[in-house]
Amino acid sequence: MKILNSDELKIAETTLYAHLPKSIKVYGFVFAMNRGKPQALEVLVDTWPAFTTIIFRPDPNNIRTKDYLKKVTLYSTDEEVLRKMLTTENAIDWSTNFLIGGCDVRHIPMLKEIAASRGVSMKEFSLVHLMTLTDPSHLPELVTSDLESRVSVLNESHVDVINKTWKFGGDEKSYRNILHLIRHFPSCCITDENNQPVSWVLSYDYYAMGMLYTQPEHRGKGYAKTLITTMAKRLHSQGYPVYCFIEECNELSYKLFKNMGFTEDPSYRATWYEFN
Repeated sequence: MKILNSDELKIAETTLYAHLPKSIKVYGFVFAMNRGKPQALEVLVDTWPAFTTIIFRPDPNNIRTKDYLKKVTLYSTDEEVLRKMLTTENAIDWSTNFLIGGCDVRHIPMLKEIAASRGVSMKEFSLVHLMTLTDPSHLPELVTSDLESRVSVLNESHVDVINKTWKFGGDEKSYRNILHLIRHFPSCCITDENNQPVSWVLSYDYYAMGMLYTQPEHRGKGYAKTLITTMAKRLHSQGYPVYCFIEECNELSYKLFKNMGFTEDPSYRATWYEFN
């Protein structure tokens, strides 16, 4: 097992690119780290330079780690290697609360087995579709020039309203997380006459689009479609991956992204699980 340095992360990015879209979340993290975006993670692989398994875990030497929910992200083409890293090699700390996000569902039986053997409980957060966009030409044109003129970026004064409306927000850690994303990653919003956001979309620190929301009194005006189009074109023009995770229960968002040209690999599903 090896922790990658900055030069090795650049090589890992190329390797993970060949495994898209299934590797897209770990690819997004590496992509961000290689472009100087602040992270509180360290990256482990089973072997180097050829690796089958890569794990992102909280960096114990980063002072920012304590400010956020402990998150683990992983990708593996060899489940037995992954099992070894999670058990005998102690790639993650099973004694603390943590979240494994965007995990291929095929690994869940193995994770449940390991968790049970250690007396650790598991709770599913959400099962999701992975939606990707490779060709931005499928995106619609912005609806009106007036609407286009109201598109801007989020700023720090908007954190509170986003934290209050986000399904997984509402506490101090989510507030800090949203603030971090607005400061360092792309975002788009549509504002009212008082320059307050009424509709918005952010990108997570692994570049997936997320937290898409429109205030109830402003729905049905094409705001979400405008923001998705703007954000996707911006990300694509800068070489970023263009994708999102949509909860299986959110049929409205799934239909919206699908109609805008986003596609999914029907053989792949990802899930979020909390361990404590």
